[in-house]
Amino acid sequence: MTPSSDERLNQLSKQQWMMSTLTKPYSRVPSLTLSFKTLTAVDSLAPWELMETQVVAAIGPQSSSIAHMISYVANELHVPLLSFAATDPTLSSLQYPYFLRTTQNDHFQMHAVADLVSYSGWRQVIAIFVDDECGRNGVSVLGDALAKKRARISHKAAITPGADATSIKDLLVSVNLMASRVYVVHVNPDSGLNVFSVAKSLGMMGSGYVWISTDWLPTVLDSMGAVDTETMDLLQGVVAFRHYTAESDAKRRFMERWRNLRPKEGLNSYALYAYDSVWLIARALDVFFRENNRVTFSNDPNLHKTKSSSLRLSALSVFNEGERFLEIILGMNHTGVTGPIRFDSERNRVNPAYEVLNIEGTGPRRVGYWSNHSGLSVVPPETLYSKPPNTSTANQRLYGIIWPGEVTKPPRGWVFPNNGKPLKIAVPNRVSYKDYVSKDKNPPGVRGYCIDVFEAAIELLPYPVPRNYILYGDGKKNPSYDNLINEVVADNFDVAVGDITIVTNRTRFVDFTQPFIESGLVVVAPVKEAKSSPWSFLKPFTIEMWAVTGAFFLFVGAIVWILEHRFNHEFRGPPRRQLITIFWFSFSTMFFSHRENTVSSLGRLVLIIWLFVVLIINSSYTASLTSILTVQQLTSRIEGIDSLITSNEPIGVQDGTFARNYLVNELNISPHRIVPLRDEEHYLSALQLGPKAGGVAAIVDELPYIEVLLTNSNCKYRTVGQEFTRTGWGFAFQRDSPLAVDMSTAILQLSEEGELEKIHRKWLNYKHECSMQIQNSETSQLSLKSFWGLFLICGITCFIALTVFFWRVFWQYQRLLPDTGDEERVSEVTEGSRSGRGLRAPSFKELVKIVDKREAEIKEILKQKSSNKLKSSQSGAGSSHSQHSEIP
Repeated sequence: MTPSSDERLNQLSKQQWMMSTLTKPYSRVPSLTLSFKTLTAVDSLAPWELMETQVVAAIGPQSSSIAHMISYVANELHVPLLSFAATDPTLSSLQYPYFLRTTQNDHFQMHAVADLVSYSGWRQVIAIFVDDECGRNGVSVLGDALAKKRARISHKAAITPGADATSIKDLLVSVNLMASRVYVVHVNPDSGLNVFSVAKSLGMMGSGYVWISTDWLPTVLDSMGAVDTETMDLLQGVVAFRHYTAESDAKRRFMERWRNLRPKEGLNSYALYAYDSVWLIARALDVFFRENNRVTFSNDPNLHKTKSSSLRLSALSVFNEGERFLEIILGMNHTGVTGPIRFDSERNRVNPAYEVLNIEGTGPRRVGYWSNHSGLSVVPPETLYSKPPNTSTANQRLYGIIWPGEVTKPPRGWVFPNNGKPLKIAVPNRVSYKDYVSKDKNPPGVRGYCIDVFEAAIELLPYPVPRNYILYGDGKKNPSYDNLINEVVADNFDVAVGDITIVTNRTRFVDFTQPFIESGLVVVAPVKEAKSSPWSFLKPFTIEMWAVTGAFFLFVGAIVWILEHRFNHEFRGPPRRQLITIFWFSFSTMFFSHRENTVSSLGRLVLIIWLFVVLIINSSYTASLTSILTVQQLTSRIEGIDSLITSNEPIGVQDGTFARNYLVNELNISPHRIVPLRDEEHYLSALQLGPKAGGVAAIVDELPYIEVLLTNSNCKYRTVGQEFTRTGWGFAFQRDSPLAVDMSTAILQLSEEGELEKIHRKWLNYKHECSMQIQNSETSQLSLKSFWGLFLICGITCFIALTVFFWRVFWQYQRLLPDTGDEERVSEVTEGSRSGRGLRAPSFKELVKIVDKREAEIKEILKQKSSNKLKSSQSGAGSSHSQHSEIP
């Protein structure tokens, strides 16, 4: 029989030796005679013949294909089937409840490969696999795992089991013509080395290539013991995954016993799993009998003897206690040579882990680990199990890998296909705005701004790109750009080059490069000169600015009056005169024509700050009013996209662009209002006719086109409002095309070096004699936002001045409080108050009277009070001296 894809142990004697080592220590159970037999793939009938005997458990087979067949019988017979080598991920516990995998599931290995691909930044791989169940199912899981990393299998190359070198060579020659240079090899151990031998002869093991092998390669190398240098030369730079088994005393003792028994033969990980499988059955049987269970069998009436087959189905017996024995096996929790032996809910070994090996020099070198707990790491997985799971991209790490060709930097992973097929480039065959892209009689058959940008970016790539430009469209009208994108998606073209807008719907199907020009939708409408208004002098300021400015004029006038009232006779007099003074002084400062002098220091401080504010406001007002009265003011019925939406007038759009879909789908404008226009002449004529004469009220198009249009409009049309979308133009490649990434890098380089600007000036150096956009009179008004800092400074100054003023008044008021015998003076100050008791209990009325007094009068009263205090103290001292002198 042809060896299957996962015949990891080619020498059955190794298994037989391991089985024999278990019979001696287990002789302590006299009630049970153990007979260890394994299911192999040497003879297709051998497993069936073995199952004819009364068995309670089966270990094997080594083949996933045989495991699929035997698992059906194991289910019927209730016999637990433990496989240490069947890694096919489709062997599910749901379909085969009595199947138990004591090795690792290939599901996890394929996710490890996907993590390595993502870690290295590759987006496409080629899968080389053996064409059997294990190979196909493993590659299928790999495709799903790569999809989660936004990568994919670009090609699946199947090898027939037992294929010769010629077949392998034909296959590798075909995949070498493809773009991807990342190969994942998931084959049989018997033919795996032949793949690398042929690859080396074809020069595919050199620089730029990436070879990733699944666990079959470490299995072969570990089984060889000493690997010859010729084999190692074939594998230089290969990255491989090997089952990770933690170092332990039990593992070291087992390996030592193996080397003593067979010093020339190596031992691979599957042998360790086989050893643990036998011990797992033995320990489970121990528990089974300790629970006083018995082993009984019965015949299954559903199994009938088939005369036309050599299979004696009637001889098969059902293990009555099989379900209980399976529960005991699943509940086992012990540590073997491969580490902790426990099973999860899907009956896979817990904590699956792999070593990441880099084959270089004379053997493999470990560059890291992979586990489903932490992904790629450089520390052993068991040290991370105590921490929370973390498989984030930022947490992935490996040591340096030496790739084929002794390259230390990860290869790009792809090259331009070497199959002689040039890049098929679709170019829109435009009938308008031909400076961007158009047909040309000279090679390469197209010309324009977009073509020059694309060619300049191609020249920066480190590899040649053969290409053919193919015009898309009939040349009678602009083609539909959505249909052009669909042609790229359908693989009719490799890339679309032109004035292609990057919009959300298109990015779902193709990969765009970095934008090479900014774009966005704008509204173009007819304009006319605005009529002059008799109220134009009010336009420089907004209403809020006028209100705040007037309020501050009055506020500052009142503050100056308060500060000057006690010092300056010009700010005193009857209430009517003082009120007029406040208003006159306030507004006369606008023209710096105030006649009242300020004499107090605080009043002068406030006035200086206020005059500075007035100077700025006057200057700004004069400049704004001059601009309004002298610069031509244009107006339009359409003020922007909002007013266009609310109207029912027709709107012109360029034929073939995304503007129509955007207006209909995003802005909910009726399709009946949309008028497709062919070229610039149709634009201008439609605007000139207007909506009443069969034209349009406005045009919605992208800004690059409008810049060209307005150069020929004689300033009759302008853009109104602001851009209501922000996007750009890019080149559309097929999904996951690696060329898109390199082209984006090249476009960024062109931008940094100023080459994009040079190309722009070459094709689009238009000089606009008039402004493109109408300036809204409301947006040109000066608002409070521009002056609030000045008002804030003035307000803070007034507050500080008032604080200092009232503090001084209160201080004087405290000094005027009467001492004993001074009530008459205080009464004089407060103008006839009934008693000095009012000063001792201060009132607001008395405080106001103090404020209203002249500063000179207050100082005079304080001076008299100080003089009287001095005389009183001197008089008191003299009387005291006289009294002391009269005492005998």
